[in-house]
Amino acid sequence: MSKLTSEAVQKLFFDCLFTDDEIKDGPPKQIVEVQGIISRIGFHPGRLESHREEVKALLAELEDSFHEEKGGGWSFLNACMTKDGEQWGEHQNMEQLFALGIGLKLARWVMPREMWSSLPGGMPYVVVLKG
Repeated sequence: MSKLTSEAVQKLFFDCLFTDDEIKDGPPKQIVEVQGIISRIGFHPGRLESHREEVKALLAELEDSFHEEKGGGWSFLNACMTKDGEQWGEHQNMEQLFALGIGLKLARWVMPREMWSSLPGGMPYVVVLKG
């Protein structure tokens, strides 16, 4: 089982992106598109799905407040810490992890983007879905 680290998240994230060879003849026909906080990401559907259990395990290491069945969601700003109180990454890594989770329907933004500015730090709340 992978431990939640910036390196583990980056490895999965970059593996799920399209390679130069896959897009040399134009845009792919199938894509999993995710709107992150500052990035719009297009994942390769097959490779993304192949990492489902790893992403699920990494999301499980976040504090209970993020989980639908325990806390119901929490501010993105708090996602840099594991439930054991260890800092595992920075904002870019957090966005990558949630993008993977959202692409796999394991997580979602709690409110529409238009409402984010009313939240602390203007950052969205995110929830890790059960199941």
